[in-house]
Amino acid sequence: MANPSLPDNLPESESDISANRLIFIGLITRLATDTAVQFFFPFLPVIAEGLRTTTVTAGRLVSLRSATGLFSPAFGVLAARHGYRTVMRFGLLLAAIGTLTVGLSSTVWVAAIGMVLGGLGTFSFVPILQAYLSAKLPFNRRARGLGMLEYAWALAGIVGLYLVGWLIDATNWRVPLFVLSGLLLVAFVGYGRLPATNQTAKPASGATRFTWNSFLAFFDLGANQRSAYAALLVVGLNMMAAMNVFINYGTWLDREYSLGATQLGTVALILGVADLSGSVLMSLIGDKFGLLGSVVVGTLFAGIGYALLPVFNQGVVLAVVGLIVARFGFEFTVVALIALVSEQAPAHRGKMMTLAAAAALLGSSAAGLFGPWVYDQYQVGGLSLLSAVVMALCLVLLRGFVRERGE
Repeated sequence: MANPSLPDNLPESESDISANRLIFIGLITRLATDTAVQFFFPFLPVIAEGLRTTTVTAGRLVSLRSATGLFSPAFGVLAARHGYRTVMRFGLLLAAIGTLTVGLSSTVWVAAIGMVLGGLGTFSFVPILQAYLSAKLPFNRRARGLGMLEYAWALAGIVGLYLVGWLIDATNWRVPLFVLSGLLLVAFVGYGRLPATNQTAKPASGATRFTWNSFLAFFDLGANQRSAYAALLVVGLNMMAAMNVFINYGTWLDREYSLGATQLGTVALILGVADLSGSVLMSLIGDKFGLLGSVVVGTLFAGIGYALLPVFNQGVVLAVVGLIVARFGFEFTVVALIALVSEQAPAHRGKMMTLAAAAALLGSSAAGLFGPWVYDQYQVGGLSLLSAVVMALCLVLLRGFVRERGE
């Protein structure tokens, strides 16, 4: 058994874990964390009613949770100092406590505390898991391995949110949160059995003391940092464009087509299939087609999907078809971006992955803050225009500034 008290950068006598087994373990854990993250998207009106508030306020809770992703780089520092495994377990514990708190909340303020704790935990766990897996995969298998891990996001929609919709109809909106909290606690215990891994870069002696120079040094990503920061900006903008639409689709389908919790869960399942298709395709062709080229193609496809949403908004079936097109392009792009980012600064991979998480969650936070307002004021046309313009900006950055990989 792994000794949880040992940092990951120390040798251990235990046998190492295979990459395939690690992918499977990560996939199962991500199924719980990603279901918790997506929980608010289709069921925002139901949860807002349960908290006796508006969908705009509930959307701001999601924005608050996403804003905690700005602290992800701090967990990257902790991972470099104490090891990937220790930080992953701490993130799972925080996520479990936060999810339970939201489930027990009777006011928006208590729910906000839970969202902060859950966000800190989830958004520290995921990028460190990606860094942990990246350290065990050669570059020519990076897209496939990380792409398989990202199947969890799709499966959360196919399995997780469908079951959540069924549970809400059978009980109430709190019960799924209690179940998810329990699963995260099980994962917290189980991850103590994972082996340590050698990390590329270790903090220098005395790095535990904060100074202005150490703060600036954290943002030094090496010789390829121009491309690395451009890639991080694309990560944030891509997520902002996506969440601007996806945080509102439950409200959109509820208001315009009167869909209930079970029907919204079914839509989430359908969109999960679109996510899975995008992830699988990227994991199969990304290493051969090229990571940068894959990101460009996915960005273009997603942008077209967002732009066509008003055209598809002619009935519930066509509206869902429009969402499928956008979600497929988004998920293909996300998986390609994760693999692309992982090789922008190989000597600082943990730092790079947590910066990417922070960028993505900053984009999500912005979308949660203004997305519900945009829908209230301008409906689907406003969401479509904003997201399409943002994706066009991503294409400019990708073509002009981002390289395939660092030296």
